[in-house]
Amino acid sequence: MTLRTILKRLVPLLTLAVLVGLLSLLVPDFLGLRNLRGLLLSVTLVGTIAATMMLVLAMREVDLSVGSIVALSGVLAAVGMSATGSIALGVLAGLAGGAMVGFVNGVLVAGFKVNSLIVTLAMMEVVRGLAFLASGGESVAIPLQDFYALGSGGVLGLSWPIWSMIGSFAIFGLILKATVFGRNILAIGGNPEAARLAGVPITRVRIIVFTLQGLVAGLAGIILAARITSGQPNTSIGLELAVISACVLGGVSLSGGLATIGGVIVGVFIMGAAQNALNLLNVPTFYQYVVRGGILLLAVVADRLRQDGRLPRIPIRFSKTDRSETQNV
Repeated sequence: MTLRTILKRLVPLLTLAVLVGLLSLLVPDFLGLRNLRGLLLSVTLVGTIAATMMLVLAMREVDLSVGSIVALSGVLAAVGMSATGSIALGVLAGLAGGAMVGFVNGVLVAGFKVNSLIVTLAMMEVVRGLAFLASGGESVAIPLQDFYALGSGGVLGLSWPIWSMIGSFAIFGLILKATVFGRNILAIGGNPEAARLAGVPITRVRIIVFTLQGLVAGLAGIILAARITSGQPNTSIGLELAVISACVLGGVSLSGGLATIGGVIVGVFIMGAAQNALNLLNVPTFYQYVVRGGILLLAVVADRLRQDGRLPRIPIRFSKTDRSETQNV
């Protein structure tokens, strides 16, 4: 590994260190124990899903439907528990709904060769609509109080949402780093044609990755439903942008073939720290939209610079007419 590669991988961590240092000086109580616990809990939704979004982006694909899957899975779990009185059946309904949406995304992208941006953008709307239809347009209350423990309970001082994020990081980080399946993902993202010639089952890998993305988003939706004690069809709007931003900030390349779970973890906490600081400073919501959009834009520009290794050259040419007009002025 070259020094340049090492420095590139350290950039997200250095960014997080600088950000935390600045926020500790500028934001009162930012490093307080209570706030740090709240910060850790606040990133669980993004963090859990970011681990599988990492795999999708590493394949040179994208999934914009995860926010809608979270909403649909939470609603299906709530409806299932209300109808059957069974926590297990409700959870299975939510997981099955998320996995099915992911499977459909994968089939359309890998089997029918449709651009993943278009497929998942369309599914984002379709799935959100299904969530409203399943709930009747209203929040669905969950009558089984034992289910609430999934959102508020925990072990060893950490709540179950935090454990789900840790488990997601561990499982998919291991898959990417230490399995043939993970190497196939990176090979597809790096050069799909070369991967095909090397015998990588590209279609199958893509379908599996999108299905895993839907399954994990479904799990996150179920845990969120336990935290808010209901299934809400209008939740997690814009979540996909936060997840993608966290991945790109963590060094996952939008051009595919490059991703590390350590970088994704750092990216998740960069996004969480920024959001937490905005809330502590009581920044109005519409300004927060501007900041989040700016972070995504900076992340994309940073990814482009990492790929090029230098600042882009922007040629500006004048026609003869433009030159003459400039001289006359």
